[in-house]
Amino acid sequence: MSRPSHRSLGVLAVLVLATSVLVGCSEPSRTDGAPPRNPPTTTSTPSVSETTPTPTPTAPTVGEVSDARWAAMVRTGAWRPGCPVDRDDLRELEVTYVDFEGVDRRGVLVANRDVVGSLGRIFVTLHERGFPIERMDPVEAFDGDTLKSLQANNTSAYNCRRPDQINAPVLQSPHANGRAIDINPDLNPWMDLRCRCWSPRATHAERTPAPGKILADDATVRLFEDEGWIWQNIDVADYMHFDTGYPSKAWTSPRD
Repeated sequence: MSRPSHRSLGVLAVLVLATSVLVGCSEPSRTDGAPPRNPPTTTSTPSVSETTPTPTPTAPTVGEVSDARWAAMVRTGAWRPGCPVDRDDLRELEVTYVDFEGVDRRGVLVANRDVVGSLGRIFVTLHERGFPIERMDPVEAFDGDTLKSLQANNTSAYNCRRPDQINAPVLQSPHANGRAIDINPDLNPWMDLRCRCWSPRATHAERTPAPGKILADDATVRLFEDEGWIWQNIDVADYMHFDTGYPSKAWTSPRD
């Protein structure tokens, strides 16, 4: 067997060295299940739910009072025998509002069927204007306790009121007939002559402009008045309150 020449040995050494360099620069195979240190870049398409959250609907919806809600209204005393309207006279109105953090939310108002169309239009406009609402739940969410609802700065409409919280003849009351609404009541309190005190508290009784407050002849008052509603329709300050007239009776908006 002939011996390789010095030139052949040199070429072989170069080939071995080149192969070693190539092997040393490659990623060693992994046996521990871990991913490569430098995985290849891939382009994936996120799902629609990851990139486009479902927007809050803005159109109002109207429906009959559900069995569950009616049961809660009766249980908490928001409705009881002797109230001037019954289940068939009332509707659930669901609207979109913007809260004080600028987030769109859906709220529910229980109101007389002859005012829900008007209220729906009003709240579409309030939402478009960015008028903030703290929260919007019927009073049964507060066990029928009007004061708790006011203290929570809760916007609500129908309320026949429990006997220990009545402040107007029930048959004539706009709230008991479902033709009144209280908006941001903590920011827009009323003067309760039974205690000669602001309810739910006096903190925001001064009429200085602020988000969510209602002032004389402001855009919110004019919006309701254009629909035929009246602001604070009593002899004392009641900044939260709009209704369609006292004593309450069947009603049609001038815009209908």
